Amino acid sequence: MKIDVIGDIHGCIEEFKSLLNDLGYSEVNGLYKHPEGRKLAFVGDLTDRGPDSVGVVKIVYALVEAGLGYYVPGNHCNKLYRFLLGNKVQHTHGLETTVAEFETLSGAEQGRFRQMFIKLYEDSPLYQVLDNGKLVVAHAGIKKDYIGKEGKKVKTFVLYGDITGEFHENGMPVRRDWAQEYDGEAWVVYGHTPVREVRIVHNTANIDTGAVFGGKLSALRYPEMETVSVESGMPFVKEKFRELWD
Repeated sequence: MKIDVIGDIHGCIEEFKSLLNDLGYSEVNGLYKHPEGRKLAFVGDLTDRGPDSVGVVKIVYALVEAGLGYYVPGNHCNKLYRFLLGNKVQHTHGLETTVAEFETLSGAEQGRFRQMFIKLYEDSPLYQVLDNGKLVVAHAGIKKDYIGKEGKKVKTFVLYGDITGEFHENGMPVRRDWAQEYDGEAWVVYGHTPVREVRIVHNTANIDTGAVFGGKLSALRYPEMETVSVESGMPFVKEKFRELWD
């Protein structure tokens, strides 16, 4: 099984398309296909903060529906899902940009987008276990003992990471470095916490290189374990990157 796992896109559609091109994918009838039959996987957080969240969702939805891609939700996806269900959520931390895009759509387009994203979210597992258990794709990561399990603790960890309940001065939550303790045989590929370069620790890879904060959009090619990145065109926001672990 050959898969290219792409980090948090956050509406950065031009970087997304550029990365697909660099990975060798070509658009065929609205679908991005690889000549060698490779598939794509997404660690979640498709939307918020970037310029075209709606467009990113449309591409990923089409890939998943065609059996060419695997998606798992991120915390931003979870919040957008709740908004589209009609739940009361705060339009903060980037959701306001996706809501603004959504509100510019016609009534019929809003209905189609709502149906599309809800289906994408509800049809996808909290985390993907692929290649006979050798690869796990989870938004913020997953402990070895949680693989194969569900429940509130697992969901909180997968969506938000190993949080302590405390916050840094910049407002970012304090997260334990679970990857340092990971000793599983399966590779865990995740995002959620922006780092300047793809970070590989034990059998884990953090591929969120902060595209929406002016870093890069990155992919990990599995099983080759090669990284491919494209520079972001967004303004660089240094304080959003977490290099406290290295």
